[in-house]
Amino acid sequence: MSLFSNPFDANSRLACGCGRHASQAEHERAAQASVRGSAVDNAVEQAVMRALFPQDALRRRFLRAVGSSTAMAAIASIFPLAAAKEAFAQSAGPLEKQKLKVGFIPITCATPIIMAHPMGFYAKQGLDVEVVKTAGWALIRDKAMSGEYDAAHMLSPMPLAISMGVGASRAVPWTMPAVENINGQAITLSMKHKDRRDPKDWKGFKFAVPFDYSMHNYLLRYYLAEHGLDPDTDVQIRSVPPPEMVANLRADNIDAFLAPDPVNQRAVYDGVGFIHTLSKAIWDGHPCCAFSASKEFVTSMPNTYQALLKAIIEATAYARDPSHRKEIATAIAAPNYLNQPVTVVEQVLTGTYADGLGKVLTDPNRIDFDPMPWQSFAVWILTQMKRWGQVKGDVDYQKVASEVFLATDAVRLMREAGLTPPAETAKTFSIMGKPFDPSQPEAYLASFKIRRT
Repeated sequence: MSLFSNPFDANSRLACGCGRHASQAEHERAAQASVRGSAVDNAVEQAVMRALFPQDALRRRFLRAVGSSTAMAAIASIFPLAAAKEAFAQSAGPLEKQKLKVGFIPITCATPIIMAHPMGFYAKQGLDVEVVKTAGWALIRDKAMSGEYDAAHMLSPMPLAISMGVGASRAVPWTMPAVENINGQAITLSMKHKDRRDPKDWKGFKFAVPFDYSMHNYLLRYYLAEHGLDPDTDVQIRSVPPPEMVANLRADNIDAFLAPDPVNQRAVYDGVGFIHTLSKAIWDGHPCCAFSASKEFVTSMPNTYQALLKAIIEATAYARDPSHRKEIATAIAAPNYLNQPVTVVEQVLTGTYADGLGKVLTDPNRIDFDPMPWQSFAVWILTQMKRWGQVKGDVDYQKVASEVFLATDAVRLMREAGLTPPAETAKTFSIMGKPFDPSQPEAYLASFKIRRT
């Protein structure tokens, strides 16, 4: 029986393999398009429906008569589906794979993924995880897509791009079940530009961002365009791996960057740059990096996936508490992780920091950790991919968002980790004072004067 057959679909049959595949595992992969929620949820729903309707024909007649929504509501009123799913999830079977490789880039955005190793969050779930420091985002993507990494730290736009085959050799169904961090980035300028704080004076600047498919690229472009600069004609924007950004600023290869920390704080520490503005001043609460895995990993190793995601979310909940930040800074500053002075990492995580212009500032929300993969985040990212010509033609925003940003899994595990999950999977927000309504993406896109579409 496929765990991904929807028991509330009147046209589905709750039967084992269809006879067209060499193995049940191959059948499961072929059935991915009919996934409704997680494998755990479907297993519980199928068990309940089988108990209520031993004859499958009767189940299908019932569903055609009342509809799936009414059927689900009626059954939930007499059977505690939610509680059953929770209990089933907590009593998951043995891990399909214990030894895992998870790739990461050495930046504070990866804090939960990194700290889960030295602080024992992976081991608590029975996992033996090797966190592998990786040089750049293209390499992270390629190693994850080839299967060398079981899961990876990715920029939040990357799972969307991979799933749509944008910027990659082929489209591969990908998932983002947890956001790693919110905020935590900044625009840093070379010290030689300390008297050029007005973005209108930045024509001809050479900027660096970590990757084309990054929040850094979209936030920088948004910021420049709002100040009247066309990011494709008035400045140059190039991709530079975060570990190489400070050296490029020192060598005068670039004038500035919008980068993840601790890159910004390291530029201040080395005396080669100053922090012009934190990214939270552009969009307070924006996502940046994420925990990601292929759809194949999620579906073929559900117990391992659940254990890994639970470790990440529990680490995220621990990192969210400001009282733990100094302890975490010490754990992740080591050479095999961030390879940074502890004071640099502390300034980022605690939010008390030198700006490079002689001031010590305090902003407790300079970086924060919230695992909720809001599907409205995905919709906004897709509008910017289309705005700047990375995606052409029609985009089914809601479909892509729901298939990639796995909010259902995050909500359940957030609750287990002591966090309070939201009741919805989408929300409105504002970027530089401009509201975004995820239900009107095309109208939002058309409202920009500077765009490629």
